[in-house]
Amino acid sequence: MGIDEAFDEHQGTVDEDIEKTKLARERRDLFKKALLGQQDILETIGSGSLSRSTQLKPIHDVDVIAVYDQDQHPQWGSDGPSAEEALEHIRDQVNDLLGKSSGTYANEVRYTLLRNHAVKCFLDEKDDPEAFTVDVMPVLRQADGTLLIPERLSRRWGPANPEYLIDEVAAHQRDWRYFRPLVRVLKQWRLTVPVEGGVKSLVMEVLALNCMPRSGNRSQALKTFFTAAAVRVNEGVHDPADLCGEIQPDLDRAGLSAAFSDAAELADRACAAAAEGNTDDALRLWQKIFGDTFPAPAAQPKPASLISGAPTLITPRPIKDAPQG
Repeated sequence: MGIDEAFDEHQGTVDEDIEKTKLARERRDLFKKALLGQQDILETIGSGSLSRSTQLKPIHDVDVIAVYDQDQHPQWGSDGPSAEEALEHIRDQVNDLLGKSSGTYANEVRYTLLRNHAVKCFLDEKDDPEAFTVDVMPVLRQADGTLLIPERLSRRWGPANPEYLIDEVAAHQRDWRYFRPLVRVLKQWRLTVPVEGGVKSLVMEVLALNCMPRSGNRSQALKTFFTAAAVRVNEGVHDPADLCGEIQPDLDRAGLSAAFSDAAELADRACAAAAEGNTDDALRLWQKIFGDTFPAPAAQPKPASLISGAPTLITPRPIKDAPQG
């Protein structure tokens, strides 16, 4: 098996099934269409990793943004109770439109839960460990194109620009067809590294955006990424639109940097082995980085040492009685 074929096979273990991805998009689009029919909503936007095509399987949730007409909600956007009021408003609209028993548009939502920025809408039973949810968030669009999003806990509205990240990921993908697939690979890899407190999915995506090249083969690109990310992560990983600050303030930077450095060293050796024609050794090194789902031949056992000359005859030692104790 060649290097490219091995990466293709590993990618297949990371990517979600096409039909399940299609279903997730259909559920997201159902919410977008239903909400767009409301008089106070100007537009609806798909957000999150599914809209960037960087989603990691299994897909349990999708994100929808509803842009409201501030002329119809003049009190929104100000500090105070309006943040929670906006969330309650969109929850009422979702239940009226898509409630399981009496939705006027469809009957999909079993119950809803108010979160800090959005309303989580459950489409499956509460005790289902793989319950699918749609997070809907009310926002106000500003003159500069950014969005004001509600923060229920702080009773404030804050700026954000999720569309910026969507556009940046799409641009990187246009330049290099392996970008989105490798983002998914790296998101899966992060789950296996010994980093205290874990690593948020978005951290890996933004690091990939900053550190992944826009050309070349996957092996060299990953080598470049791991090497650059080992340094870059020490600066903290921030919102690429420069509006929301650090993505994971409590990130174990030292631990993640060390994991990147270890992976960079293995990737460097893998690239060197491939360049020398030692494909099997290269595959085994990539498997050390990505785990058993990355295909590689088993290591060959070392041959036994050859003994030259005639075998030496060993005379058995005579057995003697000895006192026991």
